[in-house]
Amino acid sequence: ADEGMWLPMLLGKQVYADMVKKGLKLTAEQLYSINKSSIKDAIIIFGGGCTGEIVSNQGLIFTNHHCGYDAIASASSVENNYLKDGFYAANKEQEIPTKLTVQFLDKIIDVTAEVEAGLKGLSWADRTKKLAEVYKSITDKVADADNGKAGRIYSMFKDNQYIMYVYQTYRDIRLVGTPHESVGKFGGDTDNWEWPRHTGDFSVFRVYAAKDGKPAAHSKENVPFKPKHHLPVSIKGVKDGDFAMIFGYPGSTNRYETSYGIQLKNDIENPSLVALRDMRLKNMYAEMIKDPAVKLKLASSYASIANYWKFFDGETKQLQKFNTLGTKQAYEQKFDTWAIGKAEYQNLMKDYARNYAAWTPYAKHRQYLREGILGSPLAAFASSLMGLEAAMVKSGAGADIKKAADAANA
Repeated sequence: ADEGMWLPMLLGKQVYADMVKKGLKLTAEQLYSINKSSIKDAIIIFGGGCTGEIVSNQGLIFTNHHCGYDAIASASSVENNYLKDGFYAANKEQEIPTKLTVQFLDKIIDVTAEVEAGLKGLSWADRTKKLAEVYKSITDKVADADNGKAGRIYSMFKDNQYIMYVYQTYRDIRLVGTPHESVGKFGGDTDNWEWPRHTGDFSVFRVYAAKDGKPAAHSKENVPFKPKHHLPVSIKGVKDGDFAMIFGYPGSTNRYETSYGIQLKNDIENPSLVALRDMRLKNMYAEMIKDPAVKLKLASSYASIANYWKFFDGETKQLQKFNTLGTKQAYEQKFDTWAIGKAEYQNLMKDYARNYAAWTPYAKHRQYLREGILGSPLAAFASSLMGLEAAMVKSGAGADIKKAADAANA
């Protein structure tokens, strides 16, 4: 097995050649193309933070059970508890509307030169202030509200590269099926993030569109979306040596974190987050066991908090188990030796050490503020009202007020 993360457009000849050597039979253009249908057209951002895949020409979506968890909980009641008992629509009329969105990747564009040109000559503080304005000037060029298209820019490699992703967003997503909790959440938090796992971690949805294929709000007039490409599902099974890869939206990696950042995570950030989330979970659980209705209302929030409670705890244990800190320190010592006499680099690690030393006394405060105070749903709701407040003080902003109110109630 190989490891690492690559942007499809930046796969490179060597990486692709290695994949072919391991058994890949698809061409590079079949993986990613802006002119022809390709696998990238079947892989979606599901609900804003998960990956899903289109598996039929009728817009059928497979995703994880935990990714559909909030939508399943919202569709449930104490009398019809789909989260607990499962649900499968017998026909399209029984599919349940949700508030989810899915995003299809249209194209990826390297905009490093444009971003750097907009920030040229500015101090670091001024760059930070100017960045949103520069981003907007670039994304405005690809925005197409009628077709649900918009661009988002992400910095890569600690702001050394800027990539714009152009997405098309669909808003009529319906629940098709979800397993009983004894399958979809088998093992609970005990098995989460562990290997091997025996969880049936899946749920099924469908994306709908207007009859012309364009994104549209939920309507009985909408029809199942016909994608440019969908993944065929094989029931042949697999055997040792078969090629396998993961294509999706995994978030980000801190693969190049310094030893100082790792030590901060080990000693302060992760333990603080785990302790605070443990406290939140215990208090939520105490209320959930008192009333089935409360349990259902809090189920999604509880699962979300527990997910990264387990992650941060496991991350710390693995960093310590594999002595990642020691490995990084050894790399940095080699770097310092190489950097001797090179003015641009010779003080780099000393600068890191000085800055982390200055920040460390405040690191725990930040975690307690973010997790202990701003993590409260009351704080989140109050924050969501900021847009409503801004719209209400403007004259003739009826549409903006409605949009902000809908966002606050979402």
